[in-house]
Amino acid sequence: MSPGVTNLTAVTEFMLLGFPTQGTMDFLHPLLFSLVYLCALLGNGLIVLITTLDRLLHTPMYFFLRGLSFTDLCLISATVPKSIANSLRHSSSISFPGCVVQVFMMVISASTEFYLLTSMSLDRYAAICHPLHYDVIMSRDRCVQLTAVSWLGGGVISVMLTAGTFSLSFCGSNVVHQFFCDIPQLLAISCSGNLVRKILPIIISVMLNMSCFTFIVISYVHIFSAVKKIPSTEGKAKAYSTCLPHLLVVVLFLSTGCFAYLKPTLDTPSMSDLVISMFYTMVPPTFNPVIYSLRNQAMKSAVGRLMKGHYFSK
Repeated sequence: MSPGVTNLTAVTEFMLLGFPTQGTMDFLHPLLFSLVYLCALLGNGLIVLITTLDRLLHTPMYFFLRGLSFTDLCLISATVPKSIANSLRHSSSISFPGCVVQVFMMVISASTEFYLLTSMSLDRYAAICHPLHYDVIMSRDRCVQLTAVSWLGGGVISVMLTAGTFSLSFCGSNVVHQFFCDIPQLLAISCSGNLVRKILPIIISVMLNMSCFTFIVISYVHIFSAVKKIPSTEGKAKAYSTCLPHLLVVVLFLSTGCFAYLKPTLDTPSMSDLVISMFYTMVPPTFNPVIYSLRNQAMKSAVGRLMKGHYFSK
């Protein structure tokens, strides 16, 4: 190794220079992030609680929704608390092990969430296109298997991306122009010349995600074709109310994530780059409970029973 190259083991910390630390952002950053984090904790925690306690919600759709909410909690907890703590301490550092853990947790949470969204599209397809065989297709064991495969797939992708990223050498700046350890920004400051090692894990991840997205699209083509054949307006409205929120979450999550990972990384990222990163790390965990519960009468009724203490009464 040449004298000018510093091995990865020499890196002890990274500097997260996401948001300005002076002026109004010095106050707004921790306040805004704390409010968003609190909303995400309350919303997703409430969904996990009521879908666990309410026996009327022990169905495949709410089983996956509970898993999605738990994954959302993991996703937003991987990045936001550290950013809030750094802002309050007027610090921008993160240790090397902390950066590794942050990348691993973010990737496994994001990947697992997308695989769960794919499983949810299968659930909607079975419920609308094959209602007579729904209990067989989406049995309890099948739901558990799909959830386990989602986490296993997310873990494999996370190990692959994390290992691929931190096996590179960092011989220049250790400044990450992001409010968390983001893979594109880490690759940008790496001095490893092997381009294949840099982009191959991302290419594999993108191919898997696009395969899942293709499956979701095909599922919804069949779903909407079946919905059009439903004679009653009320039946169509009920079908759309369960499918459109899921489709909206998929589009929002995938579009912002792909844009952040596939666009060219600039030497001096703009504020728009930070906003895009917030969209795929903070917006889905915060708004998923609203999107899935706002027009869901079963969820509203379950919340009402929880507030009345019916689940805890003897």
